[in-house]
Amino acid sequence: MSPAPGTGRHLRVEADGGSRGNPGPAGYGAVVRDAATGEVLAEVAESIGRATNNVAEYRGMLAGVRAALSIDPDATLDVRMDSKLVVEQMSGRWQVKHEDMRRLASEARALLPAGRATFGWIPRAQNSHADRLANEAMDAAAAGREWQRTTTPAATPAATQGEAAATRKAPAAAPDRGQPLVLVMVRHGSTAHTEERRISGRHGGDPELTAGGRAEAAAAAACAEVVGADVVVTSSLRRSRETAEVIARAVGAELLVDPQWDETDFGEWDGSRAADVVRRWPAEYAAWADSADVAPPGGESLRTVERRVAVARERLVARWAGRRVVLVSHGDPLRALLRGCLGAPSSVHRAIHVDPGSRTLVRLWADGSAEVLAVNRV
Repeated sequence: MSPAPGTGRHLRVEADGGSRGNPGPAGYGAVVRDAATGEVLAEVAESIGRATNNVAEYRGMLAGVRAALSIDPDATLDVRMDSKLVVEQMSGRWQVKHEDMRRLASEARALLPAGRATFGWIPRAQNSHADRLANEAMDAAAAGREWQRTTTPAATPAATQGEAAATRKAPAAAPDRGQPLVLVMVRHGSTAHTEERRISGRHGGDPELTAGGRAEAAAAAACAEVVGADVVVTSSLRRSRETAEVIARAVGAELLVDPQWDETDFGEWDGSRAADVVRRWPAEYAAWADSADVAPPGGESLRTVERRVAVARERLVARWAGRRVVLVSHGDPLRALLRGCLGAPSSVHRAIHVDPGSRTLVRLWADGSAEVLAVNRV
């Protein structure tokens, strides 16, 4: 549903926010676009210290709305977010129960122009600009510093409506996507936790490879997909680094460590079997299984993992376009990356099987497009 017509411009606000933890180091990002042309008119982001995902998402929405109204106080606003909670609460369909949320929702309702703003949910893939800004702000918060722009600001809007109309009428040229990054995604080899079917996360026991895991790493190092790789990128966790070291030695490539590719932090569940988690934390497990926004006790949500994977993917493409890269990581980050390539929702995440030592091959372009060439080769 479109906003009610006003006397000003029709602007679209895309906003996001999150935290490294929940609560944890938090930040938000927002983008204001001309609704007719899609032109970026403003970008805002901020590190906000320690906060929850939902608080950061609300703060991002508020910042985006303020930026839009500073461009045109009489504008009609179309606010888009991938946070279903904020969208449903601000649309009046869900109750606002938490005190922090009630305060932020009241602030938003006082700020929003009456009758000239609507809210709509969009998939994360369509909110990548705001998501990138939010992740930059979260990184800054985690480092104890303020967010600073790392990209060139958007170009200024066209000087007149005539110029904008001329731009819209111009025939679209075929885009030059440049050279793709060829990415070989490898899940680390088996550990004792893998073989015992125990949960093994980001801040748990950090197990080493078993003999079977070392054999899986050697098999991955000998496969055709990794031949000619320019670099091997690995998470910081021991099982991933040990797998990556075998591959890097075999292909003679540089080895780089990036903790953005670490496994999900499963908090109090780390080291447990799934059956034990269901028995000890039945309500928490049910909520986690039902929503990508819910984190295990003391851990991080799938949504948080998706955010850091999206940022890490952008960095890989920006640095290694036209090259072949082997990425050694874990089940959740690799599933999240594959879903991003396919545009698949969070609801299918746990239906994707990733074997230890398996390879998934994709091509990634700087414009965000992707091709999936092979999945879960063993």
